Amino acid sequence: MSSQAVPTIHKMQLEVTRLSKRYPGNRGLFPTSFAVGPGALVALVGPNGAGKSTLLKLLANWLVPDSGQVTIQGVELRDRLAMVRKVGFVPETPNLHEAFSVNYNFFLFARLFGVPASRVDDTLETLKLLPYRHSTVRTLSKGLKQRVNIGRSLITDPPVLLLDEPTAALDFEAMEDIHHLFHQVQARGTTILFSSHRPEEIKSLATRILALHSGMMVFDGDPDAFFQSSCHRTMGA
Repeated sequence: MSSQAVPTIHKMQLEVTRLSKRYPGNRGLFPTSFAVGPGALVALVGPNGAGKSTLLKLLANWLVPDSGQVTIQGVELRDRLAMVRKVGFVPETPNLHEAFSVNYNFFLFARLFGVPASRVDDTLETLKLLPYRHSTVRTLSKGLKQRVNIGRSLITDPPVLLLDEPTAALDFEAMEDIHHLFHQVQARGTTILFSSHRPEEIKSLATRILALHSGMMVFDGDPDAFFQSSCHRTMGA
């Protein structure tokens, strides 16, 4: 009787093991480990220079780590071709082609990652961008640009979405719009990690908080525990 291999089930969507990146002056990210399950909404908090952006860029493959390992659904970070389909990254400064249309930006990414063209229409609809598909990006408001930026990162339907200060410089209405989008994406089982300096945003969105200080993880727990902790009071995050 022939036996079939039982597929491995990865309960953790994202697993980080002793990930580190050093910069001159003893700055960067010191060996950091954590694991996150599907559908989590994780806030990265900490003062400027704490290592938040470095961590996100390492997870997004924008930086090469000095040591450590990252796996997403069992795929290791060093498998770059596989990893680009598993991570969507929204940097703090949008890197869109502003002289071209929303459509062009989406189709460019779809072609780059070998995604069916149908994903473009699906993404435009999900982000309520269909009325703007032929608009030049530079003519859009900051809130709409951020929606385009997030939408482009979702073209591959990645299991993990990373966002660096996604609501910085947005007004209240635009921020609420982005928050609603977060919940839509989370409901599909996508794991979201975002950095923020806004306490009200962290309290209303996060299911878990990872706090960094001087490149080290100093807190990992739920929002209520964080905001009652000495860590929060010391960091002023």
